[in-house]
Amino acid sequence: MSEPKRLHPAAMIFNIIQAIKQSVLGLLPLVIIALTNGVLLIVMVISAVVLLAGVILVSVLSWLRFTYQLEDDQLRIERGILIRKKRTISKHRIQSIDLSQNVIHRIFGLTKVQIETAGNDPATDAALSAVSMAEGQRLHDELKYKKQVPEELEADLEGQEEEQPALVQPDPIEETELPRRKITLKTLLIAGSTSASFGILLGIFGVVFSQAEALIPDEFYSDASRWVLSLGAQLMIVLGIVVVIFLWLLSILQTVIKNWDFTITRYEKELFITRGLLEKKQSTIPLKKIQAIGIKESIVHQPLGFVSVYVEIASGEVNQNEEMHTLIFPLMRKKDLTSFLAEILPEYSYETEQLVSLPKKALPYYLVRSAIIPLLATIGVGIFFLSYIWIPLIILIIALLYGFASYHTAGYVIDDRQITVQSRILGKDTAIIKQHRVQALARKQNPLHRKQALVNMDMAILNKMSGRHFIIRELRVEDGNKIADWYSYQKESSS
Repeated sequence: MSEPKRLHPAAMIFNIIQAIKQSVLGLLPLVIIALTNGVLLIVMVISAVVLLAGVILVSVLSWLRFTYQLEDDQLRIERGILIRKKRTISKHRIQSIDLSQNVIHRIFGLTKVQIETAGNDPATDAALSAVSMAEGQRLHDELKYKKQVPEELEADLEGQEEEQPALVQPDPIEETELPRRKITLKTLLIAGSTSASFGILLGIFGVVFSQAEALIPDEFYSDASRWVLSLGAQLMIVLGIVVVIFLWLLSILQTVIKNWDFTITRYEKELFITRGLLEKKQSTIPLKKIQAIGIKESIVHQPLGFVSVYVEIASGEVNQNEEMHTLIFPLMRKKDLTSFLAEILPEYSYETEQLVSLPKKALPYYLVRSAIIPLLATIGVGIFFLSYIWIPLIILIIALLYGFASYHTAGYVIDDRQITVQSRILGKDTAIIKQHRVQALARKQNPLHRKQALVNMDMAILNKMSGRHFIIRELRVEDGNKIADWYSYQKESSS
């Protein structure tokens, strides 16, 4: 048992920063209006000072009223200024304990402790925003690795507490003996230069630029417009290329900073991931939570022979990550994937040589699904704007090529332990699912399918929100029966 403790005083800084971030966007329109009105500007400054003082006061009181303590195998947290809230988290419900450090944490030698439980309600989880690194590691070890001695041994241990404490820690494993993979700087630069974040940054820049006229004073905007027009077409093209290159370099920098020194280590019951340059993060993925392994090949990475690896996990914390899945390696050569899984996740195997492809009679379905809207658009443009029909025709050809690629990619491989499913949205996605992780299996047939002996198979697994579906469309009926028998055998074996 330990005495109640407070967070490090730097936690007040994090509370203040968080409150300011939440207020800035709401106050920004008022600030822009106030810049054109002297009296209103003074009122805004006074209001901002009062608001800042209130934020500081609330942050100090919140820090004073927040305490935590370890008691037996439980973490107890009390918080609240006027209304006191008490939360008790048993170590047996804890799924993962992650440590992370942003710039302020690293300056003060602190860390944030994020605790995720087995429930479906994020409110039952907990976070200690600022504790010392040693304290964070202690909490991690106490809550994650302490094990209760069985009751039948309790009598033998009585009176021998000095020689054998009631709580014991498992024998440590030499770090050098653990399976580990680390990304190289060269691969990280390739990941950054080919990542989707470039397109996101380009889109954000376009939206911000399109709204510039509403935020920039008219006189300044007019002068800037005249200056840009005076440059001439060639210089404007050069300026546009410079902006694109700058955003591309920015996306590379963002990826490098986020995934710097990305290292994954395999322990007996969990995967441990560390990454980050400015904000250093340590995260834990319990093996029992992994529902499927995913291998993603984007339209840029696939021709270059690169893949990224992720896991689908069943998690109570639905807002923990931006994505629905958790990345366990940002980028690697596809030829290294088999050895990576054999070392880090030997429970899974990557086997696509025996892929069962779709029958030829499934191809029209894929072509129609991908090209129906462009085809209708081409007909409409041909009727009313014949001179522009080349535009929807190009889109139609691209859609048909995409439909053929989706048909060519789709398929499955099955064995006694797992099923491997391939599909394509834009990039190629391969999912490896253990037999006991399939929560539900549905067979779907429309009248045309029944006539052509085709079937759609829909497999569902758990993930962070509620579930994810893997659908193989237009399979042969005999292949659908094979998958159904495989699933039925699983249910019979587990009953």
